[in-house]
Amino acid sequence: MDKELTRCGWCNSSELYQKYHDEEWGVPVYEDTKLFEFLLLETFQAGLSWITILNKRENFRAAFDAFDYKKIANYSEDKIQDLLQDAGIIRNQLKVRSAVSNAIAFMKVQDEFGSFSKYIWGFTDGKPIVNNRKSLSEVQATTPLSDAISKDLKKRGFKFVGSTVVYAHMQATGMVDDHVADCWKRN
Repeated sequence: MDKELTRCGWCNSSELYQKYHDEEWGVPVYEDTKLFEFLLLETFQAGLSWITILNKRENFRAAFDAFDYKKIANYSEDKIQDLLQDAGIIRNQLKVRSAVSNAIAFMKVQDEFGSFSKYIWGFTDGKPIVNNRKSLSEVQATTPLSDAISKDLKKRGFKFVGSTVVYAHMQATGMVDDHVADCWKRN
C-alpha cells in the first residue's frame, strides 16, 4: 500500500483496511452475488468493528459457500450447527440463522424485481449519492434514506438490517460515496 496517499482517516490503522478502502469502499456494486456478500458481512458486523469482519472475510467466504445465497437459503440445521462451531467466523446464533433467512428474502426480492441490484439501486435511481464531506466528523451513521431502506428490508423479512447496517452497506457498495475531501479517492 502507498503510505503517501491521503485516505479517509478510518482506514489508516492497517494495510488490510487501506486495501479495502482503496479498492472496494465506495465503488459501485451492481452484481447480486457481491451485493449479498456485503449484506451478509454487514449483518455480522452489527455491534462489532468492520476490521474484525475484514480479518475474517476469507473464513466467511469458505464457511458460507463463497456467499452463494442459493446454497445458503437451503442450509440444513446440521450446516447451521457446523457454522456455530466454526471459530473462523462470528458464532452468533441469531446472525448465522439470519444469513439463511436473508438469503431466502434476497431471492424473493430477485423474483419481484428481476434482481436485488434493481431493487436496492432503485432507492438512488441507479446512481451513487456523492456526498461532499470535509472531514470524518461529517459522515453520518444513518440517513433518512438508510432509515427508509432498513424499514423496507425488514418488511420483506430481512434481519439485522437496522439503519446503521444499511448505511454501512450503502457505503461499502458505492450507493453512497463518503470519501472525505482530501482523500485520494475523492480526487
